[in-house]
Amino acid sequence: MPDRASEPPPERIVIVGAGLAGLRGAEAIRAAGFEGTLTIVGDEPHRPDDRPPLSKHVLLGLVPAEASRLPSELDDAVTWRLGVGARSLDRAARRLHLADGQSLDYDRLLVASGTRARPWIHDDEARLDNVFTIRTRDDAALLQLALAKRPRRVLVIGAGFIGCEVASVCRELDLTVALVDPSPAPLTRVLGATVGKLIGEIHESRGVEMRFGTEVSHLDHRDGRVTGAVFADGERLSGDVVVVALGAVRNVEWLAGAGLSADEGGVDCDEHGFVLDEQGNPDHALAAAGDVARFPHPLYGGRRVALEHWGHAVAQAEYAGRLLAGADPVAPYAAVPNFWSTQGDMVVKSVGLTDGADAVAIVQGDPAERRFLAVYGRAGRCIAALSVDSARWLPAYAEKVATAAPFPPVEATTDRLLREPEIQDPGFA
Repeated sequence: MPDRASEPPPERIVIVGAGLAGLRGAEAIRAAGFEGTLTIVGDEPHRPDDRPPLSKHVLLGLVPAEASRLPSELDDAVTWRLGVGARSLDRAARRLHLADGQSLDYDRLLVASGTRARPWIHDDEARLDNVFTIRTRDDAALLQLALAKRPRRVLVIGAGFIGCEVASVCRELDLTVALVDPSPAPLTRVLGATVGKLIGEIHESRGVEMRFGTEVSHLDHRDGRVTGAVFADGERLSGDVVVVALGAVRNVEWLAGAGLSADEGGVDCDEHGFVLDEQGNPDHALAAAGDVARFPHPLYGGRRVALEHWGHAVAQAEYAGRLLAGADPVAPYAAVPNFWSTQGDMVVKSVGLTDGADAVAIVQGDPAERRFLAVYGRAGRCIAALSVDSARWLPAYAEKVATAAPFPPVEATTDRLLREPEIQDPGFA
């Protein structure tokens, strides 16, 4: 590909993905002074939505699903191509082919195609009445209607953040709900079994049926409608609504054959966000941002990570947008990962990445009081911190994560209820 410095300023920029990253990337492109043609392509029929309220406020019936639309002043400053996805990319011709047979030429392109909900493992059962995933505005609207009909039991398959949020909503609605996962506790894959067990105890105390260490093999049904689940050991559990919360699938299929370094884990980028080709060279006409971008994070030794975090999607899209508009790269993108989840009246917030942690310490609060802060360590350094209903303590430990301070951390705040950090194995499988 031509060297970035030798190319003329772009006249046509295309963004693939009409979600949070795509929208914020477009805003950054315009804010950087780009006055050419700017097109946003998205396979969903709606303008970009704010997804966090979909699994909370919308399901509770507090706001209609259409109220989740993200605010933006772009509107007429971009061309919207909604309800049609990207099919393939011709980098040599700089042409994006769409699913409806049309194509768009570009000078620069932002890959922000994000993720979709991972479907249930059996296609025929996924099509049963009252089997739901939750990712889009329409998903949330349909599930809210089903919950409003007061089902006898809701089965939530998958105890990640979305699964836990949906289970909490069901209890707020005074619905019987069972949370099912083969792991030993909720959120084990991201937080480890030690902290996951503590969060699981909070959910159980609020009436969530906990079915852990077991796996659903298939769904029971009658007359095209789900009636329950069958576990691997043959046990049956009735349920007239099933929510499949098995994580996300990154939307990278449209990049197949484009000669890029991309697979189901995401599309690889350099330290600035330019997409890498199969030889590991950056294509300066392409940048990526959001859930689909896999980039080297300096805080974790340059290990490539792909993050599904709201704040990251915003920060990386703004960074990538400025680059595509013509700004020169400055420091590598290195925002510290952060995340939050509201589960009933419990707020879980985190900074950093727990991957590879070899120890965890409860350094503030008391799990018995359902209010604590945990710090994760690896090789004697702080790599992540997580608060449960104790966010005011988090900034002090976020700084320790950002600077890779020694683990266990030195006391940094007041209101400490433990005399010494309670250091444990984090319990990652």
